[in-house]
Amino acid sequence: MSFQNPVFIPGPTNMPEHLRRACDMPTLDHRSPLFGQILQPALAGVKKVLKSETAQVFVFPSTGTGGWETTITNCLSPGDRILAARNGMFSHRWIDMCQRHGLKVEVVEAPWGTGLPADRYEEILAKDTGHEIKAVLATHNETATGVKSDIAAVRRALNTAKHPALLFVDGVSSIASMDFRMDEWGVDAAVTGSQKGFMLPPGLAIVALSPKAQASVETAKLPRNFFDVRDMMKAYANNAYPYTPAVGLLNGLKQSCDMLLAEGLENVFARHHRIAEGVRAAVRAWGLELCAETPDVYSDSVSAIRTPEGFNATDIVTHAAGKYGVAFGVGLGEVAGKVFRIGHLGSLTDVMTLSGLATAEMVMADLGLPIQLGSGVAAAQDYYRSETALSAKEAA
Repeated sequence: MSFQNPVFIPGPTNMPEHLRRACDMPTLDHRSPLFGQILQPALAGVKKVLKSETAQVFVFPSTGTGGWETTITNCLSPGDRILAARNGMFSHRWIDMCQRHGLKVEVVEAPWGTGLPADRYEEILAKDTGHEIKAVLATHNETATGVKSDIAAVRRALNTAKHPALLFVDGVSSIASMDFRMDEWGVDAAVTGSQKGFMLPPGLAIVALSPKAQASVETAKLPRNFFDVRDMMKAYANNAYPYTPAVGLLNGLKQSCDMLLAEGLENVFARHHRIAEGVRAAVRAWGLELCAETPDVYSDSVSAIRTPEGFNATDIVTHAAGKYGVAFGVGLGEVAGKVFRIGHLGSLTDVMTLSGLATAEMVMADLGLPIQLGSGVAAAQDYYRSETALSAKEAA
């Protein structure tokens, strides 16, 4: 593997040099007033990225998985009933975590490659007249399959059923890369991490709770200690942490939010969509298909690409790393060996993406797949050239 080549995994993502240096800072007394000048802007910046006026943001030294645990332990009690759909590896893992915490999860099985079945959610919620379901889990972007789901539709399902359940959303591979509207969609808990759209190293679990979710914290009975948001909130009031914080990563988060907001969130989302469309054009030119079954669920942060029946897609990832020093993502769970993944999120440009597509072509040709060298690259080039020209015309 070469540090000179960009990575094309769906996280951790490539880091801008500015953010890498922001994380690489001298030791700072985290109990000094200077720490507050890092902490408070970082929290405020995340809130803006989430498009929320009312959420309380909590940042723990952890990863997205720790964010899941923060959400359920602070808002729920043993034996609570949860509604969730399993349509990929990461929705599966969140369900598993809930079950390990003694929660009763009603699981709706959905084909891998499809989005969340909001209509089934509505049916189940409407029948729950006693309001035993306390929370609904929703994975906004299923990283294993390259599928995004309609969170607004899930909120409509709750509203139509007149159900008071909390809405928990895993936005680990969508937030800061794809449009996320916490307040508008009525999200009660949003979970993400530092290593994807925020373009930082792994190490921060980022959780935002709505006022409704914050109210549930006081009555929740699941055990919590390290992830207790009450301790964190008390510490925040004094510009501090209840334990030693990851100061460098928090400084990186502050700078990352500044970068994203300076670019403009809508421009960030448009950039990710443009890059993703170029990848999808290449996939079509190769004669291959995405795991995502329909265009309305195509992810703008990762594409899971199906290989022909009988071909081990993992060989593409192994060969790319060994021969060309380039990282792609392997298939996970039910699609292991059936797909390889191209991550196109975070610090990435059209030109960088073209290098990844060219590498994928060389790898597939090396392994005997009927790929015409240059076909996918040319398709992506055509798309990027037309989109760049359009953007320039609009700007003029």
